[in-house]
Amino acid sequence: MKPTPVCGKVYLVGGGPGDPELLTLRAVRLLEKADVVVYDHLVSSAVLDFVSTTAERIYAGKRRNEHTMRQEQINALLVKLAQEGKQVVRLKGGDPFIFGRGGEELQTLAAQGVAFEVVPGVTAASGVSSYAGIPLTHRDYAQSCIFVTGHLKDGTADLDWPSLVRPRQTVVIYMGLGGLPEICRQMILHGAPKDLPIAVVQDGSIATQKVVTGTLSDMPERVAAAKLKSPCLTLIGEVVKLHDSLAWFNPAQGTTVEQKPAKKRRRETEVVSA
Repeated sequence: MKPTPVCGKVYLVGGGPGDPELLTLRAVRLLEKADVVVYDHLVSSAVLDFVSTTAERIYAGKRRNEHTMRQEQINALLVKLAQEGKQVVRLKGGDPFIFGRGGEELQTLAAQGVAFEVVPGVTAASGVSSYAGIPLTHRDYAQSCIFVTGHLKDGTADLDWPSLVRPRQTVVIYMGLGGLPEICRQMILHGAPKDLPIAVVQDGSIATQKVVTGTLSDMPERVAAAKLKSPCLTLIGEVVKLHDSLAWFNPAQGTTVEQKPAKKRRRETEVVSA
C-alpha cells in the first residue's frame, strides 16, 4: 500500500494594526504552535515576538513598487508548505479579508485541496481610528462608514467619487498616502467642501504613531511638511473634529495592562449523601 500523504493546514491570521495587545487569543495560540509563519510587511515586530523560536519565518512583504514575492508565488508557497505536512500561519497586518488579498490566497488553497482556517484581526480602520481618538461613526456627524483603497496607478484614480463625497459619512482610505493630493483634488472637484476635515495617521497603534489633521484643501501640504511615511491610514469626515478632545493614546507610553491579583479559585467540595 502507498503511504497516505501527509498534509498540513494553513491558518490565515489577522495580526491587527500593530499593537500586540490587539491580537486575538486564537492568533497568539497559533503563532506559538506554528511550524512556519509567512508574514507581511505590515506585521509589527512586537506581534512577531509571539512566534515560536522553533518556527521558520518567511518574509513575503509587499511595499509600493517593491515586492519580495509576487502574489502568485506566495499562493504557491502556502500550498507547498502545507503539502509538506506543516502547520502554516499566514500572518497579515490588520484583517486578512479587508484589502489583504486573503480571499485570493484561500481560493488557491481550496483549489489544491489544502485545509485552511481564517482568524479575523482588528482591521486598520477600527484599530487606527480608535488609537487616534476618531470614532468611525457618531450620531452627530456620521451615520455610515466606507472603506476604500487609495492605491493609485500611474497617478490616476478610478474611485467612485460621487459616493465618497456624500455628507454625514466617514471615508477611510487604505494605502492612500502616495495619491493623497489627487484624492483631495478629486473630492473637492466632485462637490466635497474644501474645509472638510481629514486626518492621516502614520503607524497607528504603535510607538511611532503620528496624527496629522487638516482639511481637503491644505492636507497635502501638511502631510508633506510632517514627512509622513507609509503605512498610513486616511480618515475623511466631520468625525475628525473629535480627535483633539478624544485622543487618548500616548505613543511614548504605549498601552499597558493593569495587573490585578489572581482570583482565588473556589474550592469544590464533594458532597456525599448518607
